[in-house]
Amino acid sequence: MRRTGTTRRGALTATGALALGAVLTGCGGDDEGAGGKKPAHSGARATTAKAEKALREKAVRDSALLLARYDLVAEAHPATAAGLVPLRAAVAEHGKALAPPRAKGEPKGDKAPPAPAGPVSADPKAAVRELAAAERRRADTHTEALLTAGPELARLLASVAAAAAAHAYLLTELAEETAV
Repeated sequence: MRRTGTTRRGALTATGALALGAVLTGCGGDDEGAGGKKPAHSGARATTAKAEKALREKAVRDSALLLARYDLVAEAHPATAAGLVPLRAAVAEHGKALAPPRAKGEPKGDKAPPAPAGPVSADPKAAVRELAAAERRRADTHTEALLTAGPELARLLASVAAAAAAHAYLLTELAEETAV
């Protein structure tokens, strides 16, 4: 028996492609097509923009807290400062990247970061381990935020979460190498 050119897999792929095309065509209309009326989904866009801005602002606050924690550990334990400098610099860059875009006319003045909670441990190993735990929490927080973030912000959050997980690993290794 000879096979025809159409297989089940091919038929399902074609059907899926047609369905996807129909869905994308329905979502791609312009705002002017309904007689000047705004489409029903424009309110959802505004809500999404507000939610994204809130996610970004929280991420920036968390980064500021973590930066302050890095500073406190480096100040309290100068022997760890050299190992913390590149990680702290990366956290600062993450905070800048996550900052919500400013609207026209909005002042450039940055708000002072909130004071970090609690004192730094007197033991340098414990202090660096606490930083590692804070980085793990940051990775977890950004990973959870992926569920509600838009595509562009989700990619950024995923990158920052991966970097925070790497920082946690590096800080754990630094804690092991730190002399008491």
